[in-house]
Amino acid sequence: MQFDPVVVEQLILCCQCGTAIAPNPSNMCINCIRNEVDITDGIPKQATLQFCRNCERYLQPPNIWIRAELESRELLSLCLKKLKGLNKVKLIDAGFIWTEPHSRRIKVKLTVQKEVFISTMIQQITEVEFIVNYQQCGDCTRLMAKNTWQAMVQVRQKVNHKRTFLFLEQLILKHHAHKDTINIKEVKDGLDFFYAHRSHAVKMVEFLNAVVPIKTKSSERLISTDIHNNTSNYKFTYSVEIVPICKDDLVCLPLKIARSLGNISPLVLCYRVGNSIHVMDPNTLAVSEVSTSIYWRQPFNSLATTKNLVEYYVLDVEPLGPTRGKYILADILVARSSDFGKNDTTFYARSHLGGILSPGDNAMGYDLSSSNFNDFTFDSLNQNYLPDVVLIKKSYSQKRRKNKRNWKLKSLAKEEEKLDLEKMDQDYELFLRDLEEDSELRQNINLYKSNNNAMDIDTTVEENNDEDDDFPEVKLEELLDELTLDDDVDP
Repeated sequence: MQFDPVVVEQLILCCQCGTAIAPNPSNMCINCIRNEVDITDGIPKQATLQFCRNCERYLQPPNIWIRAELESRELLSLCLKKLKGLNKVKLIDAGFIWTEPHSRRIKVKLTVQKEVFISTMIQQITEVEFIVNYQQCGDCTRLMAKNTWQAMVQVRQKVNHKRTFLFLEQLILKHHAHKDTINIKEVKDGLDFFYAHRSHAVKMVEFLNAVVPIKTKSSERLISTDIHNNTSNYKFTYSVEIVPICKDDLVCLPLKIARSLGNISPLVLCYRVGNSIHVMDPNTLAVSEVSTSIYWRQPFNSLATTKNLVEYYVLDVEPLGPTRGKYILADILVARSSDFGKNDTTFYARSHLGGILSPGDNAMGYDLSSSNFNDFTFDSLNQNYLPDVVLIKKSYSQKRRKNKRNWKLKSLAKEEEKLDLEKMDQDYELFLRDLEEDSELRQNINLYKSNNNAMDIDTTVEENNDEDDDFPEVKLEELLDELTLDDDVDP
């Protein structure tokens, strides 16, 4: 009878504690190896992080400042890059240990592996504490000092109102085009944007070119130079001029431009301004577009602006048939509101507002019969074919205007000069009215819910329903939620 040989594993005693273990090159058990060998010895147990309190960024050596939230992947990556001994071990896991946010301490738990003897791997866990030290970054240092900007964008428009810049301000806020500015200053004819880097200013100019028709000029000024390393310090200035044509302006196009735009009538109405000028002939509903390059090749000014509008009373509306979107061509019989009780003078006006105006309404328009325009192109036109009145828009009851609006706008944080506050308030009120009356204009900006009492608003509206049933109101679904505490809001 044969028996299979039994293989008996040879055991030895640990040279440190005497525990029976399998033979290994160290002749020690795993616990003794951990006590004798510390694989985290080369990893520092404490390190520092530089944090800028103004812009809330961390310094990534040598001179890069990055944004990172607490316990984020970006902050963990920055912490691991600060540890020099990690290249000698294998990193298995890393994570944050919770600390008080105001304690200026960040703790990271590391799990590492390393081969200490032949075929002997050991794994250990260690903690590293990072102390957050405050240090001002270069951008914030230049911001706190004077004359620290490197590039400036000067935006100007040669008109007698601020409605264009109020609209442009809302576009900038919606698209966050102002995020890189270090300062914004309001001047008489426009705005000045200051930047710490030239590339940010160029980006702003590109944004303006995409939303409004502009002309740009650039210049540079030498501040200092170093002849030893051949470096120079410049300040760059970008001058941006917006075309002086605004919505609802009456324009007399140069004959050459009118012929190039499909032989449209020279006397047209500007009904929208984007990155080009959109014009309409109110007598035929013909529309065209004047690009920026065409305008600056042969510039022209407005024949009349909204400041010259006259109020008319609508006596009769006779639609003629042609339509274009919400506009309907019609012959409208009107009389000046100021003539009531004085004379019976009436005017026939062919207008695009046939679908908007009704008998009994009030309308705003330009009185060409009693106006004297100092314009060579307008004087060269055949006066027998010119209309007496050009209607622009419907006029609504001013009593309804006094109601508290249930919406509000954000505003840029900017330095303001001592300007005419009364005129600025009038321009702002006119801009708010344009938003109420034009739903297409509201689509380009953000409106926010106001804190006004909705019950008071509804009560006031019901009292005045008999005056204007079609009074333009901003719907609740068009409004965004309340602003955060950090946002600046116009009252």
